[in-house]
Amino acid sequence: MRGSQGPAASTFPQDGQRVIRDNAALSLIASPVVGTVRRIVPAAAGDITLGRAADAYLATLGGAEQASTRRVYGRILRTVAGEFGRDTAPDEIGAERFAEWFGQRWGERAPSTWNVSLDAVRSAAAYWQRQGWLAADPSRLLVRRRPRPDRSRALSRAEVEQLLTREDLGLRERALWRMLYETAARSAEVLRLDVGDLDMPNRKARVRRKGGAVDVIVWQTGTARLLPRLLKGRTSGPVFVTERKARVQLPAADLDPSGRARLSYQQAEALFSAASGGATLHQLRHSALTHDAEDGTGTPMLMARSGHTSVRSLAGYARVSAEALQRHQAQRDPARRP
Repeated sequence: MRGSQGPAASTFPQDGQRVIRDNAALSLIASPVVGTVRRIVPAAAGDITLGRAADAYLATLGGAEQASTRRVYGRILRTVAGEFGRDTAPDEIGAERFAEWFGQRWGERAPSTWNVSLDAVRSAAAYWQRQGWLAADPSRLLVRRRPRPDRSRALSRAEVEQLLTREDLGLRERALWRMLYETAARSAEVLRLDVGDLDMPNRKARVRRKGGAVDVIVWQTGTARLLPRLLKGRTSGPVFVTERKARVQLPAADLDPSGRARLSYQQAEALFSAASGGATLHQLRHSALTHDAEDGTGTPMLMARSGHTSVRSLAGYARVSAEALQRHQAQRDPARRP
């Protein structure tokens, strides 16, 4: 749609095109000849199409700091225009039809992808409404999704402290979680502990690591204070047991003197997940090693605490720096020394 010449318009390049903007809401203008400028006055609601409306909105994301947003939103809006037609008026898209299509298009994708796609449509729709091109947002029947919990990340120190000091949790959970964090041991290794494995005066215990190797884990004051209260004088049986006696026949090694069974990994994991809002026991171990690495603990000590035999495995686990890896490898392999 052409208009009469007015005040000079500013231009900026985008994807090999010339983009024309004036003080009113203008559209994206593509000229087939470089240097040729065509100018458009704001369109009336009855004249605007979905394609032109999308171009006009994207033209507002002109700053260099918005380049990434313009690229992502542009791809999403082109997908919308491709489905409903570039020549369709924005107001012709019904909310129910849009919600059905959107769910089919992005329903199986990650919550973050769903949310970004919805944000692109809503941001454009808000702009179109301000221009008088759209009466109601076609995405109004849709809702943003909660992101899936990141079960690979380390918990913050504040998050760990809040979990370990909760007074509404049972003594068993507080002792187990404290021991896992202070020893950085695998949850399966700690759950296999028997009372006879503990060296209470020296705050350590024998564990069987992944792969079968026998090793020693060491805990700190928090665990040392909780363990005697948890054991209540018991001298045999599993350290961490169920609250009630076992209802099925189990090996004697998995029962304490009163008949309570060894706490299973599944039970322990479910209790921690419920209390932490979806985190895992693995994250607690990951957090301990990450915090140690951030405090400057050396790679050999981190490997001893974690029971890792692969330095590179530990690096991805505890964010050990590349320099620390090189130093450790040089200590173990003279050929790597500078």
